[in-house]
Amino acid sequence: MPLGTLDRSPPAFFKQGPSAISKLLFFSALSVLLMVADVRFGVTQPIRAVLSVGLYPVQWLALRPQMLVELGNEYMQARDVAQAAEWQARQQLLVQAQRSGKLEQLALENHQLRELLGLRERLETTGVTAEVLYDAADPYTRKLIIDKGLTHGIKPSSPVTDEHGILGQVTRVLPLVSEVTLVTDREHSIPVLNTRTGARGVAFGETGGAPLLELRFMATNADIEVGDMLSTSGVDGVYPSGIPVAKVTKVERRAETVFARILCEPVGHVQGARHVMVLEPLTDKLPPRPPIDKPQPYAQAKGGRR
Repeated sequence: MPLGTLDRSPPAFFKQGPSAISKLLFFSALSVLLMVADVRFGVTQPIRAVLSVGLYPVQWLALRPQMLVELGNEYMQARDVAQAAEWQARQQLLVQAQRSGKLEQLALENHQLRELLGLRERLETTGVTAEVLYDAADPYTRKLIIDKGLTHGIKPSSPVTDEHGILGQVTRVLPLVSEVTLVTDREHSIPVLNTRTGARGVAFGETGGAPLLELRFMATNADIEVGDMLSTSGVDGVYPSGIPVAKVTKVERRAETVFARILCEPVGHVQGARHVMVLEPLTDKLPPRPPIDKPQPYAQAKGGRR
């Protein structure tokens, strides 16, 4: 057979169709068209919704191993935390049991000594529970609003505490709500007692950003250390004595100043209190103050001596 008569075209099985460049241009144009249509008209949103529904079981199955591992880790961590908390609670329970065994004996001895010395009985205070509604809107003060007022028997200057210690005192009473000024407010001061040494002082609200107190007018050589606990002294006639107030966190003694700079951290939750106790102020239970003798004029005093 002559060579010129042979069919040189490839069989239909090996035909390539459009060239690669043609395919690239076509699909690039189609991609740009779909992106513009999706951005402008959201035509692919139904397709995405259908695909997401169809792929959800696959995604759910693919995430199961990871979730099982995370649950296992959380279980192990929670078990370790629970065991540590239980051990700490048992230790605290043993310490409290030892203290409670001495409490009755010390209370009896205290009562006998007070009767022996003829001292006045301690003043008992009653309280009203309240819930914190919100913080005051003034950013330059540290105050909060509680849901009890005049109709509930709240009085001005009433001390406010939580389960840990003193929070502040009532400074404004309305019929249904009251305003409480916290101990960390810069305008607030409270007489305190160092439970370790028995030294008295006055703690003021710190003017800085952190919710702290400053124990002012303490000499540089005063016996005070970091970690000392401060409680109410009861000498102001407002706060009952013996309620925790703050813990000393920083003591700065400088040679060029007479007084030390002492910063304290309040033990009460001044930033996260939810339920509080409003105590009755001691001013109503204290005896009246003696009258103050007015000084006589100089001429009258001189004439009286004649």
